[in-house]
Amino acid sequence: MRRYPPIGEHGMIGDLQSCALVSSDGVLDFFCAPRFDSPSLFASLVDHDKGGYIRLAADDTAHGGAESAKVRQLYLPDTAILVTRFLSHHGVGEVVDFMPLGRPETASYNRRIIRILRVVRGNVKFVLECRPRFDYARAGHELTMRGDRAAVFRGPDLDLHVQSTFPFRREGEDVVGSVTLGVGETAAVVLDTTAPGWMPGPVTLEELEAEHERTTQFWQNWLRGSSFQGRWQTMVHRSAITLKLLTYAPTGAPIASATFGLPEQIGGERNWDYRYCWVRDGALSSRAFAELGFVEEADAFRRWLTDRLRDRRHPGKEPLQIMYRIDGEPLLVEEELGHLEGYEKSAPVRIGNAAAGQLQLDVYGEAIWALTQSRELAEVSGYQGWQTLAEVIDWLAANWDRPDEGIWETRGGRKDFTFSRLMCWVALDRGIRLAQTYARPADLAGWTAARDEILRQVMERGWSKSRQAFVQHYNGNVLDASLLFMPMVGFISPRDPLWLSTLEAIEQDLVTDSLVHRYDPSASPDGLRGNEGTFNLCTFLYVDALARAGRLDPARYAFDKMLTYANHVGLFGEEIGPTGEQLGNFPQAFTHLALIFAATTLGGQLKQRGQRGTTPHSRGW
Repeated sequence: MRRYPPIGEHGMIGDLQSCALVSSDGVLDFFCAPRFDSPSLFASLVDHDKGGYIRLAADDTAHGGAESAKVRQLYLPDTAILVTRFLSHHGVGEVVDFMPLGRPETASYNRRIIRILRVVRGNVKFVLECRPRFDYARAGHELTMRGDRAAVFRGPDLDLHVQSTFPFRREGEDVVGSVTLGVGETAAVVLDTTAPGWMPGPVTLEELEAEHERTTQFWQNWLRGSSFQGRWQTMVHRSAITLKLLTYAPTGAPIASATFGLPEQIGGERNWDYRYCWVRDGALSSRAFAELGFVEEADAFRRWLTDRLRDRRHPGKEPLQIMYRIDGEPLLVEEELGHLEGYEKSAPVRIGNAAAGQLQLDVYGEAIWALTQSRELAEVSGYQGWQTLAEVIDWLAANWDRPDEGIWETRGGRKDFTFSRLMCWVALDRGIRLAQTYARPADLAGWTAARDEILRQVMERGWSKSRQAFVQHYNGNVLDASLLFMPMVGFISPRDPLWLSTLEAIEQDLVTDSLVHRYDPSASPDGLRGNEGTFNLCTFLYVDALARAGRLDPARYAFDKMLTYANHVGLFGEEIGPTGEQLGNFPQAFTHLALIFAATTLGGQLKQRGQRGTTPHSRGW
């Protein structure tokens, strides 16, 4: 068992309320329960010695093997069921991992992880180690054995039950065991988190196989709702499943990523907690779902976001925070877990997120974009929804011209970020369009004046004559890849000379072999030490921008190259490191939604070129 497997060497399973990561070693090394943003039970990914894990893997040493088994990992097609295959010296075995789905409308303590063991060739010995560590490894637990095939770990606020179809034994406050299976034989280990004192019933292999079939059917039936029929369908659908796995079903809130504390630079301090719902990320996830025809998921986020706009818990402040807990709670106190060493000693490990208190005016653009992105969503919002939206746009029309922390949540002070102005323009523009389309009452004169003033200001102050490009913030010359959104949202034509010049400047400063940096921290200090990898969201935005500009061959080449950085099961983290490794929290919703955007735009443009024999004109959203 490696101390720290590469971040990208993981698959994810989940039940739309929580999720877990399983390494290609067969180690479940990250799991928070009962919700995405709950304390961890297993987190050896951020501290091998203290974090806790459950290992279920082939053991060749018992058969005199000189080397460990070769391991392959894949998803059951069109599902979130993960299969880890061990090709050992004496046989081929599999561990099938999944979380059955309960009723999404009710949140509860009960989470279940099922790990089914199978042997398809020869004989394989599997070893079991279960070493949970409650409350981010800050709390102890009490272990009670219930015979030789069941045990309960009692923590401070919930219990973890372990049941197996083969015997295991106590080892201190943990349990260990093993089983040898032949061809066609099956065994299983089941983990249940429950409220204190609640006892799950005994498990049988027949029951678990039935759960496997129900879970398979759920995912395959859900994916049939996709309207995507273009190129790269396998990757697009894997991204759709990943976004679905990262959505908290009881409220419809998407989280930014499954994990906390994974570094953007190995050994560095850029380690954040992404298990919350960012308005920006949620809005873009909603847009990606709508692009693929999953209107129900998009509407669920609309309802969640409308509730946040109505829930004014801090009178006198802005209408929206930039992020919330998945139940809408606005309080996210940032803490440093000093007792954890961090992934490869990348410290500090943080939970909570102080960026929740930042001013980021761009979120109103993404939020209103999400609320107005389709006729279906606009119609179900109703008149009360419109009144709430109009109040927010009234506020924005009076408050858009303020410095803020910007999309990247820098901690180097507020500035007049061009991207923030851009998205304020989007909010006002989409609000005006909606009011006109549905004949709703609105201060159209005031909104239009504010929208037009933003455009004039960006053109005058966001444009650098020396760089011949739109820049990160006013009174500066630093480039920023967030501005790749400009043609996407219709602020500027993708063939406008000003935009083409900006795209060329971004290529010169921020693009390396088609991979794109967000910005240069040395040229634009962000209040943090160290550097980071290329940002996957920005790479896919670059592909989208190339396609809209009519540069289809470079766009396709960049897209295909970027897909080679996906991990072995099609997942992406936040960033790509200098040697091609995945960095940052994993998997990352930002990356997967941008993959969907790029595939949709590029695929559509290639189709039109094939039909017409020429490159079509791109349109903004």
